Amino acid sequence: MKIHNQPAIAFSINRYERNATKMEKTIDKLATGLNIRKASDNAAGLAVSETLRAQVRGLSQAQRNMQDGLSALQVASEGLNNVNGLLQRARELAVMSTNGTLTDTDRQASQLELDQLMEGINDTAHKLEFNTKKILGENAPLILMIGANPGQQISIDLMDTSTSALGIDNANLLTSGASSNLITKLDKAILETTSNLTKVGSYYKAIEHHMKNALVKENNLTSSISKLTDLDTAKEMMQFVSLDIRQKGDQLLVVKVNQNTTDVLNIVSK
Repeated sequence: MKIHNQPAIAFSINRYERNATKMEKTIDKLATGLNIRKASDNAAGLAVSETLRAQVRGLSQAQRNMQDGLSALQVASEGLNNVNGLLQRARELAVMSTNGTLTDTDRQASQLELDQLMEGINDTAHKLEFNTKKILGENAPLILMIGANPGQQISIDLMDTSTSALGIDNANLLTSGASSNLITKLDKAILETTSNLTKVGSYYKAIEHHMKNALVKENNLTSSISKLTDLDTAKEMMQFVSLDIRQKGDQLLVVKVNQNTTDVLNIVSK
């Protein structure tokens, strides 16, 4: 007569321990909501997910970069509008000073106002900044990173709106001839300023387009990462329930065998 059934007990204990390890992993996954938490879960999947995650974070930063670019363009637009307004007033003065009915005193008064207007234009060109970077006082390009990878960028040509760049340095209204000549120069300056405003609008639209593209890419990559790393909770719960039932069955088998052994020994000892 066999009292001990060691093979059955050993099999149940081994399976119990394996199930315990699996259940621990399942509980960790259910707690975090992630199917891949570390390399041992899925080494290849982790490598892919981290590569995608780097792209997502890069695209997110690129969108912030472009938002800064839009803010800089808004500053440029305000500055150009201010310069354009000053140029328009200067042209009015030039047209008025061309008239032969003005006295020298009148022209000197107009010249004083013109000097203030020119100073305002240079003040805008030299002092208008975004994050300490001059916006309208130089022709250096502003480079914006619009993607997550090298080479994905856009170059914005900044414009110089100083009186020297606009060709209206040393403008004067002291004679009718000088005033007439200034009108021609101011027309060119207004045309250039208006052209720069158009460029700013074009750049603004282009950046908005790139921002939409970056957002779409980010959402698609985020969805891919989710499918790769996020946990199928229903499936994992079914796995947990199955392991729990098997665990309890093995535990019950070991207890039953031990109980039978105890009963037999009690009978024999009597």
